[in-house]
Amino acid sequence: MKTWTKYFIGAASAAALSFAILAVGFKGISVKGSAATAFAESKPAVTIPQESLSVVEALQNSFRAISSGLLPAVVEVDVTETKQAPENPFEDLPFFFFGNPRQQENKPREYEQRGLGSGVIVRRSGKTLYVLTNNHVAGSATKISIKMNDGKEFEGKLVGADERMDIALVSFQSDDKSIPVATLGDSDKVQQGDICLAMGAPLGYRQSVTQGIISATGRSGSGIGNVSDFIQTDAAINQGNSGGPLVNIYGEVIGINTWIASSSGGSQGLGFSIPINNIKHAIDDFISDGKVTYGWVGVSLMELNDDFKKSLKVEDKTGAFAGQLFIGSPAQKAGMQPGDYIINLNGHDVKSVDQLVRDVGSLRAGTTATFVVIRGGKEKELSVKIEERKTEISSDDSKLWPGFTVAPLTDKLREEIGLKDKSVKGVVVGQIYEKTPATYFRIQSKDIIIGVNGKSVSNLAEFYSALDVPKGKKISFDLYSEEGTIHTNAFTMK
Repeated sequence: MKTWTKYFIGAASAAALSFAILAVGFKGISVKGSAATAFAESKPAVTIPQESLSVVEALQNSFRAISSGLLPAVVEVDVTETKQAPENPFEDLPFFFFGNPRQQENKPREYEQRGLGSGVIVRRSGKTLYVLTNNHVAGSATKISIKMNDGKEFEGKLVGADERMDIALVSFQSDDKSIPVATLGDSDKVQQGDICLAMGAPLGYRQSVTQGIISATGRSGSGIGNVSDFIQTDAAINQGNSGGPLVNIYGEVIGINTWIASSSGGSQGLGFSIPINNIKHAIDDFISDGKVTYGWVGVSLMELNDDFKKSLKVEDKTGAFAGQLFIGSPAQKAGMQPGDYIINLNGHDVKSVDQLVRDVGSLRAGTTATFVVIRGGKEKELSVKIEERKTEISSDDSKLWPGFTVAPLTDKLREEIGLKDKSVKGVVVGQIYEKTPATYFRIQSKDIIIGVNGKSVSNLAEFYSALDVPKGKKISFDLYSEEGTIHTNAFTMK
């Protein structure tokens, strides 16, 4: 009550003061030639040089034009997901407190969960308009509603979704030919420091615009399970912005806003967008097949540290290391081998594992790609016929050859595995993959391989060179032991 009293008292006092000022103002008007009378609106707030003001006004007009031109193509995507929950609400509670509810029949029950995100219209075909958004926005939706900036609402339909890239395409029907379609730009031309705008429905505030710059390009998405690289921006991106466009100063879509790095859940100037060039081919795939089709080569790739690169003599090269191959894969058929260091694909230098994964994924099944690898210190060109990536094949680790990874025998590793004899040379076995040839060899992690088929190997280069065994021939390994050399079983190459 006291608070409200103070509020009303403050308001009454302000009203009285306003009345007094108003009375003084009228009195001032009635005195001709009074120098004491001045009105704020009769002069500018500050003096700005016209040349500077023109520059700022031009920038402001640009932002206005971009916003008014593109926002009609930016939509809010409202979704409903049907989920299941246990029928028994006491399932996770201790049975001694409520008897034993786990003995009751535990049938799942369905409930609806609502959410929202953003999207951008990227294509029209007759009465059908297509909205690009994120998979985590619409990929699991049972109901989709598309809301325009003019308040109109349409029922949406999921055309296709892809979890690896976190994108989805939604369609809706409309006779309104005035609904604009966004122009897709060239994200390869985006540079650090470029001005950009982020659009969408943050926290449900539809058709919002924020402005910033491109903070960085080529950010890795492997840490969040995404095969894309990312454009980083300090333009404010919040929950609900997912699926909305990142736009350049020409009003072109250069990215799809996807995630933020935040300790609070709100914008901290670390927003990330999928480059639009990574997505363009997926739009066609969704419309024609309802899914994204990835190319597959059949190589298990590894990033190399300095010790690895030194042992392989590729210190001055960027690329991706073929640690293992899938038996019967396009790579193996083309003559690629474990230990090859891939430096070029179709005339473009390979800069990282993530980049090569993306580039291979964008290749069309049935086409032939040219790889340049370093093997034994020399460059070798290979022609690989690309196949379609199928999850049941690409995730079958039992097809990996040789079925284990190795590392150079450094002083640090010698200490970790307790190897005191400094005269021992070879490679150290790292990760073992189940149901692969490694199981047949009975090799274990931290074993030291000192020979292949009776021939000594002292480093990574020699080890991978020795793996080059023709199909139908046998291969075995020699392992170091304080009691003497251990010979593994022989495996017939397939």
